[in-house]
Amino acid sequence: MAAARWLAAAGALACGLSVALGAYANHGLDGENAKRAGLAALFAFGHGLALQFLLRGEAGRLRLLAGAALLAGLLLFAGSLCGAVFFGWPTALAPAGGSLLMLGWLLVAADTLRR
Repeated sequence: MAAARWLAAAGALACGLSVALGAYANHGLDGENAKRAGLAALFAFGHGLALQFLLRGEAGRLRLLAGAALLAGLLLFAGSLCGAVFFGWPTALAPAGGSLLMLGWLLVAADTLRR
């Protein structure tokens, strides 16, 4: 299914970008900005890896929905933290992103139990 491949590819991309973000957080930032960027890198790597493996091969509708929630949550959560670090934006979208991440994992659990 094409959607599963795109979600898995987005996960791989998130992992790659998280390495650069983590390095920058450790070597180029200080204080609160380093913490925010480091947390964003951690979440991007973990959830990117999950997307890569959870959506490889055949995925039903529930698994695709879970992957979409994980990707949207990752973009909102890590994106909000990165927006604060690089552009001074508020982190107002981070809680919505975290909620979507939790929903995504609940959907993965439900899909796993269905199989």
